[in-house]
Amino acid sequence: MDEKFSRTEMLVGNEGMEKLRNAKVVIFGLGGVGSFVCEGLARSGVGNFVLVDYDKVDETNINRQVIATTKTIGQCKVDIMKERILDINPDANVEIYKEFYLEDCEIDIITSDLSYAVDCVDTIMAKIAIICKSKELGVPVISSMGTGNKLDPTMFEVADIYETSVCPLARIMKKDLRKRNIKDCKVVYSQELPKNTNDCDINKNKGKVKVKGSISFVPSVAGLIIAGEVIKDIVNAK
Repeated sequence: MDEKFSRTEMLVGNEGMEKLRNAKVVIFGLGGVGSFVCEGLARSGVGNFVLVDYDKVDETNINRQVIATTKTIGQCKVDIMKERILDINPDANVEIYKEFYLEDCEIDIITSDLSYAVDCVDTIMAKIAIICKSKELGVPVISSMGTGNKLDPTMFEVADIYETSVCPLARIMKKDLRKRNIKDCKVVYSQELPKNTNDCDINKNKGKVKVKGSISFVPSVAGLIIAGEVIKDIVNAK
């Protein structure tokens, strides 16, 4: 028994622990949600990671991203997350891609040998591309809906995207997924109505980007819920 994960093994058993060690999970987007997905998976003994994010840590990330500190500003998120995963579990294998994933991506990041694909990106077209490619290859996929302008972490639910309500992002995605004949997709979304805040512009990558309000305990909870779903599905897989 690996002592680092001995308490996890008490819950999932030896067979479940072996499944987690052999699992290979791709995480798209290492922001407030995705960084905590990685944290939860790494601390649960998942053995193989594929990390995808083109971005670098910005000072405005510090309020919610586990990899963001005053020491990591300006560093690539995938590099920091890889180092953190290996600090937690030196036996893990971690591939990194400094890419912005879209439908015409020239690199085969989503492959049939994956145990799970996790979508934590912000842009709708990238989310659609991740879901569609995963479905095409028969890879289980889960997608994070919007966590901006929200304050109540107890309002998150796991559901099929077609059963969601309130979430503006899910509403838009449902229309596109129907057009592509995607029948179902597991998501984590919040039933909390977004707060009315004035979206503001920030300087990022030499350009202006509109952002929503955020806080430490909302995207992190969404990320850990997603990690839990991935872990349970891997452990219970036949």
